[in-house]
Amino acid sequence: MNVSAPVTFFIIEGLQEKKMLMFGVFLTVYVVVLCGNGMIIYLVRTDPKLQTPMYFFLHSLSFSDIVYTSVTIPNMLSGLLKEEHTISKTGCLLQMYFFLSMAVTGRSILTVMAFDRYMAVCNPLRYGSLMTQPVCILLVVVAWCFGSATVLPSLSLAVPLPFCGPNRVKHVFCDHSSVVRLACADTSVNSVVSLTLALFVLLGTFSLILASYVCIGKAVHGMGRVERTKAFTTCASHLIVVCISYVSATCVYVSYRVATFSPDARMIVAVLYSVLTPLLNPIIYSLRNKELWEALTRALSRCPAVPSSHRKTIPTLS
Repeated sequence: MNVSAPVTFFIIEGLQEKKMLMFGVFLTVYVVVLCGNGMIIYLVRTDPKLQTPMYFFLHSLSFSDIVYTSVTIPNMLSGLLKEEHTISKTGCLLQMYFFLSMAVTGRSILTVMAFDRYMAVCNPLRYGSLMTQPVCILLVVVAWCFGSATVLPSLSLAVPLPFCGPNRVKHVFCDHSSVVRLACADTSVNSVVSLTLALFVLLGTFSLILASYVCIGKAVHGMGRVERTKAFTTCASHLIVVCISYVSATCVYVSYRVATFSPDARMIVAVLYSVLTPLLNPIIYSLRNKELWEALTRALSRCPAVPSSHRKTIPTLS
């Protein structure tokens, strides 16, 4: 009787066509994500006028977005330069865990930001005394712990699964469902648990965000025109990011549940989902936020000018 050797590595099939074009696109997106979110982190940490709870949470969201994209894109870029993209079984499981945990952490921080906006609009007089620095740090720590702990059941069920071939993952990274379906065992429990946790995270965080904005809407309804405009300006950027994040997550869910979607279409939707929110977050918050623009101007003005003695002169013909 032939016994298949256990799988020790996986082959990431990814997108097989126009690899160099895909490499250029993903590299550009990754650089923009790093620069945009890195700019927000730098400004919040160095500008005294941005030392508020709202920008502290935005700083945390930007950091989680950088980690989130760094889990998959660098490995994806290296794979596009190779004839065959391989990853060890341990590396694949680690990538799976950090990708899922950072996705949940991002949703959790968006939920915390919605609560912060609720406190700012509905309890403006008590906002400063309630949203203190220790409270803000605690909320961010809870968001990160929630993201780290929520995906542990799915990972703990995936680790002991036997993989005896084939070992080709039909995705651009170690996607949970794409890897689990390669196991040589019944994975129905894995599917149920992962689906239950995904719905719990998406519906739970969305419900809390929705509840916060319902309360904000009720409070804004009784305000004057000036206060209403100010409240809308305060919440608009966050609301746009939330809509983009949850709509893209819904598209990914539908693509995996509808049989007519081709594997390539699922991969493209999943990649867009993984980079869309981190890519657009800095753009949305920067375009709609005067304080960030002013902080960026102050940061640029602090850059030392080149001394006149060090400037190169262009020789002229006599």
